[in-house]
Amino acid sequence: MALEWRPREESSPKKLVASPWDDEAPLAGVTSQASCAASRPKCSKKSSSLVTPKKGDSKFGSATADNSTPNGQLRSFTDLPATLLSEILQRLDADELGVVSCVSPLLNSIASDHCGWKGFYCERWGSPPGVDVPAGPGFRDQRFWKELFVEREFRSKSFMGRFSIDVLHGHTEAVRAVFLLQTAKLIFTGGYDSVIRMWDMEEGLSVAVSRPLGCTIRAIAADSELLVAGGTDAFLQCWRAIKGHPHLFDIAGFSLNHNPSFRLWGHEGPVTCLALDSTRIYSGSWDMSVRVWDRAHCKCLKILRHEDWVWSLAPRHGTVASTAGRDAYVWDTDSGCLRTVIHNSHVGNAYSLTRSRLGDLLFTGGEDGAIHMFEIGHNCNVEDVKPSATWVPHTGAVHSLSFEFPWVVSSSSDGRVALIDVRKLLKSGRSQSPRQHSKTRFSASDAVEAPRRMLHGFGCNLFSVDIGADRIVCGGEEGIVRIWNFSQALEIAKRVEALRSVRLENRMRRRKAHIKMGGNGARSDQCSVAAKRNQLNGEHTGIWHSKRNMNSCGKLKA
Repeated sequence: MALEWRPREESSPKKLVASPWDDEAPLAGVTSQASCAASRPKCSKKSSSLVTPKKGDSKFGSATADNSTPNGQLRSFTDLPATLLSEILQRLDADELGVVSCVSPLLNSIASDHCGWKGFYCERWGSPPGVDVPAGPGFRDQRFWKELFVEREFRSKSFMGRFSIDVLHGHTEAVRAVFLLQTAKLIFTGGYDSVIRMWDMEEGLSVAVSRPLGCTIRAIAADSELLVAGGTDAFLQCWRAIKGHPHLFDIAGFSLNHNPSFRLWGHEGPVTCLALDSTRIYSGSWDMSVRVWDRAHCKCLKILRHEDWVWSLAPRHGTVASTAGRDAYVWDTDSGCLRTVIHNSHVGNAYSLTRSRLGDLLFTGGEDGAIHMFEIGHNCNVEDVKPSATWVPHTGAVHSLSFEFPWVVSSSSDGRVALIDVRKLLKSGRSQSPRQHSKTRFSASDAVEAPRRMLHGFGCNLFSVDIGADRIVCGGEEGIVRIWNFSQALEIAKRVEALRSVRLENRMRRRKAHIKMGGNGARSDQCSVAAKRNQLNGEHTGIWHSKRNMNSCGKLKA
């Protein structure tokens, strides 16, 4: 009866050629009985009866028609054109692409060489220092970006491990601003003593001290080419990097052949915040304005007027976010137009602000001790933006915020530093669209999240904080700069885990040995030896001791 079944012969090759990808193609290496039968037409009668489908089995017929070509060759996911395959992988995020690489060696090679790993890395942490590798389809060094991404993702877990604290003494008064330049391994600090101090990040030693600027230093920003400081005298003090200088900047003014320092005037009040990008300088002031400066020509390009004192700012990808009073703003830097306003973001002044690398996540800290996370789209012109998540880790005002994926670090007037991990929130609210963060919605009961870690035991009024790949720098009213070093946290965790596994293994060995030694034979031998000893002690004592030993043996048996 199996040879009389004819619907299999009615499948037309023309239909297969016209629509080869109508249904979902199987994975590589997965074959069906029907496809094996189609590729072996000259099989025995018995074997053909095994692969013959039952009458009315539509799934079998569709699998036979859709999973094989007219030549009898099987199709798989990897048989797709290279451009289509790259487009499919482009729709996945980093975690999903990592799962694909674990399916088979072939998919591992394809996923590891995918050109999206550089984008994943730069979206989270920016361009790595000293690395300029072009990204393109089929480029052989794309595997390098995957390794770099995995290594940095692994290092981000170090902030939950053990740390050491370095205390830097040198300022005579309170420290108002700290900045960590990770690429050059330098730390810049300033405060009420009106000088800029440069520190070596690894050694914790003072490298250079600037001349007194005559005012309180309230903001510092730097990159590998420019150092900018601002204070209460309304000017911006700038230093250009010197080629061949061991510490990039000559803030002490010892170089005679170069004049790397200059000043920018324009504000009418104290400068409270600074930021840099590749072409511009951003400065905010208590004159209720944010000024955008051209780095090459040292000229003011735009003035963004606010309705209150400007406390903080953060530029990203053609936009600059700022806080003034209790409101937060997002401006277009090219046109100077206001794109988004967040009214009453805090109860009291919004002192601090930071953003993610893409600029879609905006974090604000205020006088009420709360930290809010807002999701800002690239084309967002909405004025009623609501916080996606809220943390209340402090009992005092949040003076400073800094972000290094996935950690938000904050310093407060209560003398504590809080670390917040946003990775969980982003995963829970991930959308179906590729490589985009969705709108993370929380109910009223879930609106307040708990911080991941708190650093205690310091004086009050921590004014400024910054975070790097494995370090946190903070300064406050005590005039002391503290560095939390997490660089050895992962290695310490590995050693602790190895010792823990060794102790567990030894414990299991001792338990097995104890079970063997504590068998029934050993117990009976102990009772017999005790009875023989009691017989040598006399009749009365022997009877009393024998009863005692019998009772102990009974307890052992019980």
